[in-house]
Amino acid sequence: MNVILTMRPSFEWDAAKDAENRRKHGVAFAEAQLAFLDPARVIALDASHSQSEQRHYCFGRVGHGVMTVRFTHRGDVVRIIGAGYWRRGKQIYEARAKVHR
Repeated sequence: MNVILTMRPSFEWDAAKDAENRRKHGVAFAEAQLAFLDPARVIALDASHSQSEQRHYCFGRVGHGVMTVRFTHRGDVVRIIGAGYWRRGKQIYEARAKVHR
C-alpha cells in the first residue's frame, strides 16, 4: 500500500504590513497564499534584500494574473512580506514555467 502525504505550509504575516500592502498594491496577504497552490509556481531567491534572513519570491497564478509574493521561512511557517501583480514577476513566471500565449 502506498501512502502519499502532502503538507500544506502554514502562513503568517504582520497585520500592519498586510494593511499597507492592500493600500499600496490592492492585494491582501490572505489572497497571496493562493500563489503557492499553483502547481507551476516558481520559487526564486531574493538576493537583493535582507542580510539577516534569506528571502524568496513565489511567482504563481492567482485568478487571471500572476502574483509575486515576497516571503521568508520562520521555522515551518511561511511569513509573507509583500505581494502584488507586477510585470517582472509575470515575465519570470512565463519564462520559467514555459507558459506561452
